[in-house]
Amino acid sequence: MAADEVVIGPDYTPAPECAVRPGVPVGTVHAFTMESRSSRLYPGIRRLDNAITRRRDAHGNRIAAAEHEQSEAAPYLRTVWVYVPQQYVRSTAAPLMVVQDGYGYLNRLPRVLDNLIAEGRVPALVAVLIDSGGGDAQGSQRGLEYDTLSGRYSDFVESEVLPRVILETGVTLTDDPDGRATMGASSGAACAFTMAWFHPERYRRVLSYSGTFVNQQSPPNAQTPRGAWEYHDHLIAEAEKKPLRLWLEVGEKDLHHDDPEESWHNWPLANRRMAAALKAKGYDYRFVFSQGGRHVDPRVADATLPGALAWLWQGYKAR
Repeated sequence: MAADEVVIGPDYTPAPECAVRPGVPVGTVHAFTMESRSSRLYPGIRRLDNAITRRRDAHGNRIAAAEHEQSEAAPYLRTVWVYVPQQYVRSTAAPLMVVQDGYGYLNRLPRVLDNLIAEGRVPALVAVLIDSGGGDAQGSQRGLEYDTLSGRYSDFVESEVLPRVILETGVTLTDDPDGRATMGASSGAACAFTMAWFHPERYRRVLSYSGTFVNQQSPPNAQTPRGAWEYHDHLIAEAEKKPLRLWLEVGEKDLHHDDPEESWHNWPLANRRMAAALKAKGYDYRFVFSQGGRHVDPRVADATLPGALAWLWQGYKAR
């Protein structure tokens, strides 16, 4: 592979930055909840029992079913955690990282950031770890938020989540897009890319584990009928190059790794295609292929997350 593409494994050892280190300044984690009734953009849905989530087009390929066949209105309650490093200076504009499926990173990310910030390998950033509104895949609130190709979720974070972060914690967040990153795993990773793709004036750095760059969008959208598969099929190639820096990983044994290309649902293939599309367009990217790795493999995350974060933030200079 080229220098911007790396093969690791099949054996994995946790990176030393994942461990607590005596004497390292420890950040503070705040938490608050958000109710669907307070949201203008996401008032809440849930997947119907026995929902029809897919149909077939004239060629036999699967497409999303109509919205009313998948879901119904329903409330949700989400939790948001905010990591503030001890080194943060009040009233200064802090770099920001938005993390999808926030609870999944709560026991790993703050400790890694403590160590990396202390070593000067990443800036003293604020991490906003946001849980989804619940469920998974087509018909769910999480699927609506993460698998939809639009700027809606980015708008939700910008207009509803970040103002609460500021209110609850008293931090000031930078509006410099080069100082704003977004990350996630699976559909949360596709969401992270979508946030930066539709709003590069907000986010310029993306970290993706086992990205769901496959045909999983719902409700259906005639402009992007195959969901995030469209990114590497033609959207990246056809669009003007955006000022993004991207780190992507996928596992050899990731979801549907034996499915044919025409299924539009093979995770390793989709991520390889993403890397190829980014390379062809001249993007600043790093692609990691994990031998023996599975979907959102915790062994891979423990081995790679510190290095991935350090790579992602290279070149950042506060304005």
